[in-house]
Amino acid sequence: MTEMLRPIARYGAPFTLTASVALVWLFGGCRGPDVTIAESYDAGSPPAFVEPDAEAPKPELALTEYCPLTTCPMPYTTCPTSQYPCDVNLMTDPKNCGACGFQCAGSGNATFECVSGKCTFRCTESNGIRTADCNGIVDDDCEVTLGTNDNCNGCGDRCPDPNKPCIYDETTQVGRCGCKPGLLLCGEKCVDPTDDDEHCGACDHKCDPADGGAGSDGGAPPANAYYGCQKSECGHLRCRYPFFSCDGDLSNGCEVSLLSNEHCGACNNACAPGQTCRANSQGQPECMCAPGLTLCGKKCVNLTTSPEHCGACGNRCFVVGSAMNQVGTCAYGYCIQECRQGWGDCNGDPSDGCEVNLNSDQRNCGTCGNACDVLAGQPCVGGGCAVHPCSEGEEEAR
Repeated sequence: MTEMLRPIARYGAPFTLTASVALVWLFGGCRGPDVTIAESYDAGSPPAFVEPDAEAPKPELALTEYCPLTTCPMPYTTCPTSQYPCDVNLMTDPKNCGACGFQCAGSGNATFECVSGKCTFRCTESNGIRTADCNGIVDDDCEVTLGTNDNCNGCGDRCPDPNKPCIYDETTQVGRCGCKPGLLLCGEKCVDPTDDDEHCGACDHKCDPADGGAGSDGGAPPANAYYGCQKSECGHLRCRYPFFSCDGDLSNGCEVSLLSNEHCGACNNACAPGQTCRANSQGQPECMCAPGLTLCGKKCVNLTTSPEHCGACGNRCFVVGSAMNQVGTCAYGYCIQECRQGWGDCNGDPSDGCEVNLNSDQRNCGTCGNACDVLAGQPCVGGGCAVHPCSEGEEEAR
């Protein structure tokens, strides 16, 4: 029998008797080896039904008190031309770069910026050709126009060989001395004499499009074709743009227009329903326009958001009258006037535009009506009232 009996207490210490041990105890007359029924043991302290010790309380972090700042924080300052206190950032203002009145300006061939309190500039183009700063003098900015034999692709990039003058590609804005291998310099242009109808095999050797001449394919050219230059020889049939021979047989002419909806830019490249094949702004055939867009001129535009074509093609969003610091934008196909970033229309009068500088106006700092402590001289800096951690004296005064 191995069934457990209920615990019984002896001297306050619990123990358990099994059935087999109990029989030995009851019939002790049968002498046998001593059997230890149970030993008393120290049960220890009774359980305590209380919450465990909590962690020691942490000291509360003191909140930093801020007081109005009455001086300009770096790098802001007040210049003689300032309209508001501390409205000039000497690190970024091109009219006060590094110091009041120090203006970043040059001869006009560059765009200037004030970066970290120093005037920097980026050279621009002159008639499609890049300019460069070759003497390192800021006052005359980008004084050299590239694309010459003395400065072809950069400052000092000379082309001394008269047979290899500087050839400047205005499309890629890259210059090089002479033409690439395989090309021929004709006038000021590099041409491929193997297939150039104006310079076939040699400069100024022009092919007659109506006459194949001796050794030509013969006969009058078929539909949409002409006699042109191939393999440096005139008299070969070629397709007139935008036509193409999709069957590969020029003898029956160029039967397909690459501006058709069925062959837009390539054979069998069909436009989706609702689209039309047209020449895009780069002159290349393109299926126009994607769903949600409208063709205006040679561009696909969204009439609901385009400020140049707002609601209809050609409907530009202008700034009305002489309103200042505004920009015309298009929303849901309607022209609206919006304030430029950092400016606000706080008087509600559209005739004077966005008249308030929200970055510097102490009475309209960041938003209309948000006033700084003007009596204390607190400036508005970058759209926020300038503050600093309070000193002990300032805290007591508050």
